[in-house]
Amino acid sequence: MSASPSDKTLVWLRPVALSLSFGLLLLVAASGPSAAKPGLGPRGWAPGELPISLSSAVVTALLWTAYLLGAVAVGWGLRHGSEGAERLHGPRARLWSRAWPLALGALALVTAPIGSADHTNYAAYGRIAAQGGDPYAVAPITWALGSDPVTSAVEPPWTMAPSVYGPFGPALQTLSSLVGQDNLRQTVWFWQLLIVAAWLLVRVLLRHVASDDRTLARIDLLWTANPLVFGVAVLGAHVDLIATALALTAVVLAARTPWVAGLVLGATVSTKITYAIVGLAILWSWRSLARKPMARNIIALAVSSLTVVAFLHLRAGPHVFDQLMKASKGVSLATAWRPVVNLLSAVMSLDAARTVVSVASVVTIVALAWALSRLALSRRAVSETLTTVQPPTSHQASLSQETQSAMTATFVLATAYAVAAPYALPWYDVLTWATLPLMLATALDGILLARLTVMVLAYVPGRVVAMSPGVESLTLGFRKVVGPLAAWLVLLAIARAVRRGWSRVPRTPRPRAS
Repeated sequence: MSASPSDKTLVWLRPVALSLSFGLLLLVAASGPSAAKPGLGPRGWAPGELPISLSSAVVTALLWTAYLLGAVAVGWGLRHGSEGAERLHGPRARLWSRAWPLALGALALVTAPIGSADHTNYAAYGRIAAQGGDPYAVAPITWALGSDPVTSAVEPPWTMAPSVYGPFGPALQTLSSLVGQDNLRQTVWFWQLLIVAAWLLVRVLLRHVASDDRTLARIDLLWTANPLVFGVAVLGAHVDLIATALALTAVVLAARTPWVAGLVLGATVSTKITYAIVGLAILWSWRSLARKPMARNIIALAVSSLTVVAFLHLRAGPHVFDQLMKASKGVSLATAWRPVVNLLSAVMSLDAARTVVSVASVVTIVALAWALSRLALSRRAVSETLTTVQPPTSHQASLSQETQSAMTATFVLATAYAVAAPYALPWYDVLTWATLPLMLATALDGILLARLTVMVLAYVPGRVVAMSPGVESLTLGFRKVVGPLAAWLVLLAIARAVRRGWSRVPRTPRPRAS
């Protein structure tokens, strides 16, 4: 059946929408300081910025437009499929497949981070550590009596907040500081280099695991050419992207070399503690192994990962968990739990309300993880049944099955946590979007796209300063009202998708009693 004129028009409009989306994001990132982008001082040897000044209203409008265009383009790709390009083979196609992500990454490196001021925090923690201080015990604004050219650039509300990240994160931040010296822009640019490398590494790992052309197409649709992921993770320059790259590396290595995978897993957990779920996912992938191989793998993974974790945390000092314990009590504005805390705090203390919400969120995360695993099973029940009846005939196939199982478990756990945790920000979804391309297409694709879109819009322009009263009122209103409402709708949509999917699970007839 030939495509209708309207379908042909949409096919042509999708790359236009993607180009405009990426272009607007890069324009904001390449322009001067704005409500989305803090100033970084003298450029030194790092790239400069365009002589363009954007008001908070203009930068908000540009980012909203960019993200909405990106969401529409990705949504159209999910609905109609965009795998045709991956079925083109030959040297030219392979060259193009390698070249355009590198070009996009290079463009990101001639801009400066947008969407928050977190990168100034990273630079400050690295600076403190590089000069012999303890980033877990020293507030950035107090370092060198507030006169340091790097630490003094930290913005509210983090000026008095020591590091909340695991010790491997500050180790990389220290490396950035040693390269950038006392120049904030140089320090941030080297951090951006690590970020872009992590983004490209995730693509390489996903393509290594991909089993067919459709999966290859989903990788670029949902990860590489996804403006929402690119804007939040790459242009946002968040440490979550580095943790994600480490996590996927550990998963890919686990089936072949558990000892090495454990070393990487230790670094992952020591970057963000919540990424410990990757260890659970790897253990789950070994559930079908014989007892002795399973025991060897578990011992190797545990010993090597705990060695790295112990070494890094002992080296970081006794205050490594201080700020993390304080942050664990937070409930962010755009989550489903914020209205619950507000209601409960009217009849009990705020601490008691947070405790109730913490318990409720844990129960919800567990239930959501179970529900998501049921949805995945409902779409793959037949293939998994065949695999059970006819085990892989080669060692290579067995390793591939373990990796796919670990990726699926990682997706389930990461998504359950991101959706149901009391404290969530757009970049907390990065691990979900790094593993989603490997999953079979389900209703979750659209649900998670809608969730990410709302979360991203809720945190535009990004900084808590430099906004006009009108922009501040708009963005806070969206964050407080639309964010929680969308979060509850996402939970309901997932429940509905699970119910519909589960009802379609093929039932294996029970043998009749003789």
